[in-house]
Amino acid sequence: MGLYTHEDNSILRIAIRAIVYFIVLISFAWFLVYGFMGQTIISGQSMSPILHAEDVCLVNKLAYDIGNPKRFDIVVFERQDTGKQNVKRIIGLPGEAIQIVDGSIYINGEITECESIDSISLSGIAENIVELGKDEYFVLGDNADSSEDSRFANIGNVKRRDIKGKLWLKIVPLKELRLIK
Repeated sequence: MGLYTHEDNSILRIAIRAIVYFIVLISFAWFLVYGFMGQTIISGQSMSPILHAEDVCLVNKLAYDIGNPKRFDIVVFERQDTGKQNVKRIIGLPGEAIQIVDGSIYINGEITECESIDSISLSGIAENIVELGKDEYFVLGDNADSSEDSRFANIGNVKRRDIKGKLWLKIVPLKELRLIK
């Protein structure tokens, strides 16, 4: 019985077919990740406990080509002052008025609860009402007392064009692999 006697049962053909399928699958995954998505490495503790320093996350770059950012989305945006990318949670949407009083977030004069955000001891520029323009968003870190975000003048309101995508999957550390909500 030779190696090529039965085409369907040939060990060599099965092995080659498996290798080809594996290469095609890896190529397709690479194309998806780097063509329509991106990855970002979290720096600092501003998004803990959900994200920590050195966590690696995938970014859906298409999410906002099709739709608009929503309240409480975790986004990657480019800072105007440094050109670096930051990761924060959207709190305020275009046209809204944001204010932080006694650790509470007010949107258009009504208190808004965000379970993810720890206590806010510093209101920054949001001590007074912050009016968002038609293409501006107000972002906060979940660990607000350790976050440089829209409360500070060097970041301020984030323009829609500066938002690069929505975080959707934490991939490193591998034991914490999960979707980000």
